[in-house]
Amino acid sequence: MTNPVNAGAPADEPAPSEQGTPSGDILDHMRGRGVAVPPALNGARRDVRGETGLLESLWRGGHANATDLAVIAAEFHGLPLARPAEVAAGATVSADLSLRFLRETFILPFVGEHGLCLAIADPGSGEEIDAVRLALPGADTLAILPFDAFERLFAEIGKNQTGNEGAGKDEQGGQAARADGADAALEGLDLALGDDPEALQDLARGAPIVRAVDQVLERALEAGATDIHFETGREALRIRLRVDGILRLDQSLPKRLAPAVISRIKILAGLDIAERRLPQDGRANIRIGHAEADLRIAVMPTLYGETAVARILLKDARLLDFARIGMDVVNRTAFERLLAEPHGIIIVTGPTGSGKTTTLATAVSLLNEPTRKIVTVEDPIEYQIAGIHQTQIKPSIGLGFAQALRAFLRHDPDVMMVGEMRDGETASIGIQAALTGHLVLTTLHTNSATDAVVRLADMGVEPYLIAASLRGVLGQRLVRRLCERCRRPAPERAAEVRDLCRARGLTAPEGTDFHRAVGCPTCGGSGFHGRVGVFEVFAATQEIRALIRERPDPQRLVAAARLDGMTTMLEDGLIKAAQGFTCIDEVFRAVG
Repeated sequence: MTNPVNAGAPADEPAPSEQGTPSGDILDHMRGRGVAVPPALNGARRDVRGETGLLESLWRGGHANATDLAVIAAEFHGLPLARPAEVAAGATVSADLSLRFLRETFILPFVGEHGLCLAIADPGSGEEIDAVRLALPGADTLAILPFDAFERLFAEIGKNQTGNEGAGKDEQGGQAARADGADAALEGLDLALGDDPEALQDLARGAPIVRAVDQVLERALEAGATDIHFETGREALRIRLRVDGILRLDQSLPKRLAPAVISRIKILAGLDIAERRLPQDGRANIRIGHAEADLRIAVMPTLYGETAVARILLKDARLLDFARIGMDVVNRTAFERLLAEPHGIIIVTGPTGSGKTTTLATAVSLLNEPTRKIVTVEDPIEYQIAGIHQTQIKPSIGLGFAQALRAFLRHDPDVMMVGEMRDGETASIGIQAALTGHLVLTTLHTNSATDAVVRLADMGVEPYLIAASLRGVLGQRLVRRLCERCRRPAPERAAEVRDLCRARGLTAPEGTDFHRAVGCPTCGGSGFHGRVGVFEVFAATQEIRALIRERPDPQRLVAAARLDGMTTMLEDGLIKAAQGFTCIDEVFRAVG
């Protein structure tokens, strides 16, 4: 059957199959169009998405912009380019399709001049396209739409669905968004419950409160939030979302709703709703559409009532990809070289919220082979990985990191992952495990990679043991990614970066594509959309081991590592700013 959108295609263009996958190699086609394909993707198959799609990897990695990739994909697959305005006007999402699934796969049904069509970003994602066609019989027409256009369209669709357009004033006098999607029945609830926990429990299980909380969770997932804050103030219950590392207001509800909403959060986590004087911690599992996530919930009494924070941990295997978190080829190669060591200790450092756990989970997934036994000791278990033995510590019953690590040594492991080295006992056991033939992966809270050596020494580990066991340290931060829709060129920052690098003895980045943040509806006015990592890989060479045995001095270690080719986090951040991923001010904010 002929696809009507291809009727006008030139005769010498490749004819697409029903899946839109012609013969030939799209990588060769990209090189012919001037796209710098990274060596890591040379062996990739164009028709298999793997952990992240080929086109999506090129776009997220900054190797080509979204519009150029759309033109190349349209040429190669013999498909037309969709007009964003037409897709926006005719967009249709049926009840049989999850909006989140469509958003993650970059597929959007719309009614165009040829009837029901599918706007797609990657024609190679055949299984996803087939799934949508199965739910929408007759959607045989395909058209290419750039990745960034999808993000703008889905942001607008999500806003319209939640009806988050009202506004009010919060207790500090600022402008607060009031979600119209909250059930109107909330206004009529009788909340004069006093201290009756049974009545409060009945109310928290009622449809209005359940629906209100579910809508907050859905908006958080759609926005890509990592945390939800339910904060009881003097006059209102304020709900904020942490998106791209920055808190932003989601909505404010009358304070009289606070006990019911917090009780609903407690019920989800299996906590005691009658206990309002002591802190409580729990976990919950939620599913919204095709998305599944774990929630780590912490409840705390405050001056005006209880406050709750829910950390969102998505169960998404596609997150476990070094390229997806922004690690460039140089740092990725250096870190993978460390992971190839048969034994020793590898440390990931950074502050809370810098993505250390995601990096460790990615590393463990890379090592996860049938020939290896891998065990982990975590608090909490954030990523559940098939084929790996994972243990959650429980200090209340005496099962801490040290106890679990010591027990696992008797289970003949090849690789051990310790969520965090918090004390000297855990560090000592980890070092001994590394010296006795195990590969140990762990994290530390330090400001730089070389500071990890000093931290281990402060915890009581002898320098000669650190030198003998340490294989390397990965330092990392997360910086906000500039919104591609509204960013503006800032060529004047290039001279500032050159002066800074000259003053600090750093290598100035080669690129000059500096931009600044502006703000638009797509990014919520922040000027940023998403985050990307900045990294430094500190490898323990023979010279560095000698320095560690002599005296663990961070400045001497940094100087030696730079002579061996280490790129510092600041240099990596400046490189990403010069490539247009982020801005200079954001690099300084995150790295210093």
